[in-house]
Amino acid sequence: MPALDVDSANSAPPRRGRPGYDRAQVLEIAVALFNEQGYDATSVADLATRLGLTKSALYHHFDSKEQLLALALDEALSGLEGVLDEPAAEQGSAAERLDAVLRGAVRVLVDRLPYVTLLLRVRGNSDVERAALERRRAFDHRVTALVEGAQAAGQVRDDIDGPVATRLIFGMVNSLVEWYRPGGPVDSARLAHDVVAVALDGMRTR
Repeated sequence: MPALDVDSANSAPPRRGRPGYDRAQVLEIAVALFNEQGYDATSVADLATRLGLTKSALYHHFDSKEQLLALALDEALSGLEGVLDEPAAEQGSAAERLDAVLRGAVRVLVDRLPYVTLLLRVRGNSDVERAALERRRAFDHRVTALVEGAQAAGQVRDDIDGPVATRLIFGMVNSLVEWYRPGGPVDSARLAHDVVAVALDGMRTR
């Protein structure tokens, strides 16, 4: 399975942006358009029109539409993968670490909502998408290992299949992209608390 390689994009010499936009802003607007119209249905001409640039000016920022997709997906995936390497996710009991991972995943989803939304909509139609899905599966496997470790330690119920429990929990977390909008009365910390209360507390042994 090919890796989601963004090294060439990240290590390339920085280009001077056109007036009014830098690379981060172009990427942000492109992600919004991908989510609005669908990645496959969005052309480079569509992106240039939304940005008010010519196609040649857009290529001044990025080499291709696929490079934009690769960077956007990496933004989401690197955030989720980083949660697993935070101190709270590596210390304490398996149940405490699982709690920390769930809270961290919700935080990443809220902080990088458009990018995670795009990630959840890819279907493996290109090498970039397939590599992103492989990274998602690797993330799920690491979370499943935490669930199974908590089960083995008697901290969460063992009558629920570990992989199934992981899918159910992240089905809830991922559904947030469909209705949650930052800036409302529920902030990311409260949202994370509520997800843990519903998803994890119901699994804990008594």
